[in-house]
Amino acid sequence: MKNIRNFCIIAHIDHGKSTLADRLLQETNTISERDLKEQTLDDMDIERERGITIKSHAIQMDYEHEDEKYTLNLIDTPGHVDFSYEVSRSIAACEGALLIVDAAQGIEAQTISNLYLALEHDLEIIPILNKMDLPGAMPGEVSDQIIDLIGCDQNEIIPASGKTGLGIQDILNAIISRIPAPVGNVEAPLQAMIFDSVFNSFRGIIAYFRVLNGSLKKGDKVKFINTGKEYFADEIGILRLEMEAKNEIKAGDVGYIISGIKEAKEVKVGDTLTTVTNPCTDIVKGFEEVKPMVFAGIYPVDTEDYEELREAMGKLQLNDASLTFEPESSAALGFGFRCGFLGMLHMEIIQERLEREFDMTVITTVPNVSYIAHTAKENSIIVNNPSDLPEISKLTTVEEPFIAAQIITKADFVGPVMNLCITKRGIFKNQVYLTSDRVELQFEIPLAEIVFDFYDKLKSISKGYASFDYQPMEYRVSNLVKLDILLNGDNVDALSALIHKDNSHTFGKKICEKLRELIPRQQFDIAIQAAIGAKIVARETVKAVRKDVTAKCYGGDISRKRKLLEKQKKGKKRMRQVGNVEVPQSAFMAVLKLD
Repeated sequence: MKNIRNFCIIAHIDHGKSTLADRLLQETNTISERDLKEQTLDDMDIERERGITIKSHAIQMDYEHEDEKYTLNLIDTPGHVDFSYEVSRSIAACEGALLIVDAAQGIEAQTISNLYLALEHDLEIIPILNKMDLPGAMPGEVSDQIIDLIGCDQNEIIPASGKTGLGIQDILNAIISRIPAPVGNVEAPLQAMIFDSVFNSFRGIIAYFRVLNGSLKKGDKVKFINTGKEYFADEIGILRLEMEAKNEIKAGDVGYIISGIKEAKEVKVGDTLTTVTNPCTDIVKGFEEVKPMVFAGIYPVDTEDYEELREAMGKLQLNDASLTFEPESSAALGFGFRCGFLGMLHMEIIQERLEREFDMTVITTVPNVSYIAHTAKENSIIVNNPSDLPEISKLTTVEEPFIAAQIITKADFVGPVMNLCITKRGIFKNQVYLTSDRVELQFEIPLAEIVFDFYDKLKSISKGYASFDYQPMEYRVSNLVKLDILLNGDNVDALSALIHKDNSHTFGKKICEKLRELIPRQQFDIAIQAAIGAKIVARETVKAVRKDVTAKCYGGDISRKRKLLEKQKKGKKRMRQVGNVEVPQSAFMAVLKLD
């Protein structure tokens, strides 16, 4: 065990984690030159196209240092705030972390938040200054920021470049000399922690685990403590670029197990794995339950595909433990699922993965957050969907979730950033100058306000320089109303929103205007209305497509024309009673992009 090192790579989005991981794989000859491609560990098409990491990826490398052979288990983690749950799981399986900071951009909000996660688990931190080959690199200034943040010495910071390969050798030496070997007793009963799982259509469910104590042999009968299920270990092994089968995995190592599990709900991330013959007494701690922040309905376009969608969601949940879903039905869209996501990017990625990996075309409703409604009878109801909100007459108060936001930006953009936060009902808390021209602003903002377009706006007003990170806080009482959208008097529950009373009129007007552009014209007038309770606050009309029925009348008496127009009017009225309005998917998505 003294020659095993388990470590992960943490950094802000786009600071070069995956590129640096490629260089480490190259240096240790884990991957041949022929197999190497950009972002080797990112195996999903979406990750490659967008240049972001969505899943953490574990891989084992062999390295020789001073004539001794070492086994290095590396986990590459995502950098985006929406995938911080992946980072927390990876950190729980490691003893050390490489903290990568871009030498041109300096420390950003997500770097700090991931660093705190690592420090809470007592990980050994190795600071690395990446992208040193860039002409805009500021090594002196950024080194000072790192020293202020983690209190290390200047000589502990390793200058590196994922592109040119500078400093890779120093990083490997630092991993071996600074990161402690895992502690554990090989003789003790098996105690392993499951930190990830994937679905394979031929082999069933593959669980990834880290052995803390004891050892696991091929063919052992194992038990998942949380679910109480027992299986035989048909195949166990280690994670190279491809899976590599082994006969035994001992304490301190990271591996996978295939045991013919078919049901998604029988494997829980964070569960403890042990043997049936000699079980361990205590379970592994250090996993918090994931808290979804954004809720949206996902519905199949064809109602018959409901069961297929359920299957697809179950398989996706295996691969992404932060997705939560439960069945719900809507008058407009039929049967579907109410899903919880960690943020808007997470929601977008899930929708895209459903389409690509499972060929499911889905309709997504307007995302919202969960509220707590207090009724006159002193009951409190958790409201995940605006249509669950009790009537105004029965309500006393509604509470909404707040978050503590950290924004790090250049000093030039402090004014516009503050302005943006205050228009989003933010409460200013603190302002700290990290260096002479980098400021950290702290705000308390309602989560509902940042769900839609806050991040995009923040990036555009700060010319891409601001970085944003948040932690959930408590629920607070707010003056919220339910805004309904009516089409020809029928409520479209998928477009309802809970919104602050001060913004409700402008928001209602914008939605109506947007829908008027998007709903195709019919043979009859369509009234689009926004209502709060029984009060209509905005209205737009999609005019009917009309045939010119008077074209055949030349001159003559006006009453002939009037008779034809009356006849047409009656037809339109009848048509309006039987006609129904289709709301295109673009209308649901456009509501998110309202300015």
